[in-house]
Amino acid sequence: MKSTKNTKRRTFSVILAGNPNVGKSTVFNFLTGMKQHTGNWSGKTVDTLEGALIYKDCEFVLTDLPGTYSLRAESPDEAAAGDVILNSTPDCIIIVADSSSLERNLYLILQILEINTKAVLCLNLNDEAEKKHIYPDDKKISDILGIPVVKTSARSGKGLEELKAAVYDISAGNIIPKKFTIPYDSQTEDVLTRISSALKKQGIADRYTAVRLTESSSRKKIMSENNIFLSDELNSAFSYSDSVFKSDNEVNDRISYAVVELSEDIFRRCVRTDKKSCCESDIKTDRIVTSRKTGIPIMLLLLAVIFYITIIGANYPSELLSSLFAWIEDRLRDLFCIMNVNAFISGIFIDGMICTLGDVVSVMLPPMAIFFPLFALLEDSGYLPRIAFMLDRLFCKCGTSGKQSLTMMMGFGCNACGITGCRIIGSERERKIAALTNNFCPCNGRFPTLIAIITVFLTGTASGASGSLMCALILLGVIIVGVLASLAASSLLSLTILKGHSQGFILELPPYRRPQFIKTIIRSVKDKTAAVLLRAAVVAVPAGALIWLLANISIGGHTVISSITETLDPFAQLLGLDGVILTAFILGFPANETVLPIMIMIYLSQGTMTDFTSLEQLHSILVSNGWTVTTALCMMIFTVMHFPCSTSCITFYKETKSLKLTFIAFILPTLFGILLCMLTNLIL
Repeated sequence: MKSTKNTKRRTFSVILAGNPNVGKSTVFNFLTGMKQHTGNWSGKTVDTLEGALIYKDCEFVLTDLPGTYSLRAESPDEAAAGDVILNSTPDCIIIVADSSSLERNLYLILQILEINTKAVLCLNLNDEAEKKHIYPDDKKISDILGIPVVKTSARSGKGLEELKAAVYDISAGNIIPKKFTIPYDSQTEDVLTRISSALKKQGIADRYTAVRLTESSSRKKIMSENNIFLSDELNSAFSYSDSVFKSDNEVNDRISYAVVELSEDIFRRCVRTDKKSCCESDIKTDRIVTSRKTGIPIMLLLLAVIFYITIIGANYPSELLSSLFAWIEDRLRDLFCIMNVNAFISGIFIDGMICTLGDVVSVMLPPMAIFFPLFALLEDSGYLPRIAFMLDRLFCKCGTSGKQSLTMMMGFGCNACGITGCRIIGSERERKIAALTNNFCPCNGRFPTLIAIITVFLTGTASGASGSLMCALILLGVIIVGVLASLAASSLLSLTILKGHSQGFILELPPYRRPQFIKTIIRSVKDKTAAVLLRAAVVAVPAGALIWLLANISIGGHTVISSITETLDPFAQLLGLDGVILTAFILGFPANETVLPIMIMIYLSQGTMTDFTSLEQLHSILVSNGWTVTTALCMMIFTVMHFPCSTSCITFYKETKSLKLTFIAFILPTLFGILLCMLTNLIL
């Protein structure tokens, strides 16, 4: 590499690229100060994120791309990364790689360098590599690739100052990288020479464009994107290419073989490894954690523990928040009384909007603030991809992908998040199936209703740790029923409107890591809990006003809400429910947290939503209104399997842009719930 002195520009564009699970987002967060969520499975960073870095009186605009293994896209997030790398002209590309898995990472590194050598290679997770006795030689790698190479440990910030300096030198032109070419076999090189020669006459000297044009199926698209016209020389080059390569698969095989062969050569020359010590602990742990005999029980145990901690931990803060909102409501009533505000306006605002908001916040916030961080800690430790690995065979039998298990787990926190998370699935068909069936996993908004019904009717109102443990185990059983229904629905979809077979996918099992407890908890509460709660609150406030109006406007001596319950009661009885319960579910469409308060309000014939003050009071209210164990079981089934909330429906439409699929997502779990409730009611 030779040096120059060109620092005229003071604003530079930089993109971060790399495989999933290499700490790319952690590097991005450290450089920009932005606290973006750091995932730990394939394709977790779904959207491109931007941030700014000020260094040596220069501003660097950084774009964090989705993680990808190759520029040949398999999923929407990988396609987004490939498009940016192929079509943009950044001042520098930071290629983040895992020091302990450099051979695998080199495939993408070499592809990028064939397109753009204005890059810095960041060998991240160097501390993890040293623990595994893996020692990459950064100087040798730099000499071979012709770009700066910096070792970092982003979680601790080590090496990132050196990374900033290298990015500055490349961006400012202080370092001019060497031209990099991947050597292919003689026939392929002959083809590339002919295509490149024809392209140069059109002002295109990009070797990678020539490589892409060897694939006959994508030529028209590439030529259109790059304003390439079909000259006689180029047409002749294409004819020669098609005579050498019998199919696009042969082209891909030859190109991939050359890249893999070069990757292996660089790895052999530049990385020293103590094979006896490398990864032994992870391998031993995986033999237990991913075993067919022990893997599933361990997964279920961990879920039970998470539910137990959520149930135990959410009770007290829920009571505090409920008391706080009750105090706020009382003060507002006093204020409205002093101001002589009309009772109708006061009712809509306080008993409708504020009361509903209080129910949503007090019921939803504590379990979310516990569940999301616990889930994030599992993710940060490297365990979640093992779940997808274990369940892949089961999901494949249903015609879908093992990655669906990850999106289902995201749905336990919030179904809208689970639907968005389906972007990590490469196949469009499998992505649609995962999104359509995500609502079978009860979100935290439905947990309070399930927990209350389980506690009152199935645990004998047992108190203390034993009661909470029993409740957690029964809740786990209910969730397993939802998962089985999700698998059945996935199988049904794959045999009907979304026919096809499951495709294989690359799933990387990242190393086990000690979670960053404080950072993970703060980030989870900030990025997920607050965002989901805000969305629910925005929907709940106008919904509260509507519910109050329905409960307080009378027609023919009956309130609108009581007329609705009477109309729905005959059908609800077939489901083992009653008209009040069905009405509560319908009016709870904006936010699942309001279902139980609405139900109690109607039972007590009050004009405002009312929560129960004790389990004994709830039991008394329900039994006096005809509830039995059968009613409780059907209520739990319908809580798990009914239409998605408004936030999930809106999210689904935004993801698919299809009203038809959004309707199917709405009706599918509802039909399952109706059929299963009818069957339960018939049997019992």
